[in-house]
Amino acid sequence: MRSGPDSHHSGRVLFVEDEPQLLRAMRITLHAKGYEVRTAVDGGHALTEAAAHPPDIVVLDLGLPDMDGIDVIRGLRDWTSVPIIVLSGRTSGHDKIASLDAGADDYITKPFSVEELLARLRAVSRRGGGARVGSVADVGDYRVDFVAKSVTSRDGGHESVHLTPTEWRLLEALLRNPGTLVSSRALLTQVWGKAYADDTSSLRLYINRLRRKLEPDPTRPRYLTTEPGMGYRYQP
Repeated sequence: MRSGPDSHHSGRVLFVEDEPQLLRAMRITLHAKGYEVRTAVDGGHALTEAAAHPPDIVVLDLGLPDMDGIDVIRGLRDWTSVPIIVLSGRTSGHDKIASLDAGADDYITKPFSVEELLARLRAVSRRGGGARVGSVADVGDYRVDFVAKSVTSRDGGHESVHLTPTEWRLLEALLRNPGTLVSSRALLTQVWGKAYADDTSSLRLYINRLRRKLEPDPTRPRYLTTEPGMGYRYQP
């Protein structure tokens, strides 16, 4: 098992955090994983740093000394679509939803594990780099073919699952972003249009329909998971 830095270059991370010990620990850890890390200790510094040295991913603490992290997200979104992962000790659903609505891509509640952060970094970098998922994806026992618009059994059988056009759009929106939180608002806007951005009850209904068709146990979803109050995630 290798303990040295990864041989590949994982990308540039801007880590925004006002706790010096956490900032130092994360810089060392991410560097060892092959990331190039720049740091900022407040919102103003984060915005100037991002402009001077555009990162591939921003990891942003919401509780900064000079300005609210949500204002930093808005400031970044004025000019860049760089993936943003929010860190916060706040556990209220309001803060999570406000972060996602402002343009954040994912949210981790403190305290968090290094493994969780690394998994989220990998997930948003797959999406943020514009990398498209291939023409097929697997959900448990089923293979989803985006080109043929078919869902068939992976065991070689010819069993197929019928999806409605709306179910297809919803499934594709999730599967195109593996491992990444997709907010309810983003899914509703993408599948139904902006006029339906608050219709979370319809979204729940359709997610449940997909689970009944694709999950081994729809009551305990393994692949199409819920982030309470925030959105949904496709776990490959």
